[in-house]
Amino acid sequence: MTSSDFSRQLEGYGLLTAQILYHMPDHPGLLQTFLWQTQDKAPVFPELKRFLTFWERDIDGKIHSVRICHRDLIGPSDWRLLDAEYPIH
Repeated sequence: MTSSDFSRQLEGYGLLTAQILYHMPDHPGLLQTFLWQTQDKAPVFPELKRFLTFWERDIDGKIHSVRICHRDLIGPSDWRLLDAEYPIH
């Protein structure tokens, strides 16, 4: 049985890092940085959209900008199916 993380990687999910610059609620002229990482699927980024919706709904700091970096953890050249297995004694 494969792990759920590995299954998600085979479905196209990769590592997403988001740098969120936001205005501090008490001092709107100052910007603060928040880094967030998760597995997400490019180019739609459903997890990032869900997180930003949560942020805008529940967190007081207004978002200034979001920079993202995404990297597929498994690609076509990283794995392949084997036709045979040869035991070595």
